[in-house]
Amino acid sequence: MKQPTFQLLREHPAYLIACGFGSGLAPRAPGTAGTLVGVLIYLALRPLPLYPYLAITALSIIVGVWLCGVTARRLETHDHPAIVWDEIAGYLVTMCAAPAGWIWPVIGFVAFRVFDILKPWPISLLDRRVPGGLGIMLDDVLAGALAWLVVQGAAQWLQNGAHLPL
Repeated sequence: MKQPTFQLLREHPAYLIACGFGSGLAPRAPGTAGTLVGVLIYLALRPLPLYPYLAITALSIIVGVWLCGVTARRLETHDHPAIVWDEIAGYLVTMCAAPAGWIWPVIGFVAFRVFDILKPWPISLLDRRVPGGLGIMLDDVLAGALAWLVVQGAAQWLQNGAHLPL
């Protein structure tokens, strides 16, 4: 397994994007650093209407399969920790149709990181059994879908009169 460097990121745009524009090179918690880049991208996309947001999210997943696969082959390992485009796309899935307000990106971030780190079934099964770029992307997209359920469930709960303990 090769260790990525900033030199590697300059070799090919796919490596730069797959490594979260350098956030994947963080010495600790590169997945969390990559998700923070996802938060920034989400904040830039948040003003878009739902359908363009969904189209960009779908495109990030489809292109991400290739980006992550190419970068994993270059790093000579499956799902190197520096590859964080999957976290970015997974966070975008989490935030689809999220309500307005500052708390929702935070709730989405926490929920996504919990599901991404714990990898509950069937995420853990797919993480182990699906190879290549598809396998790298799939577990984070599913973690994003579970975190989306948390965000949407919390939004419904609040809409029905509950209050966040803040």
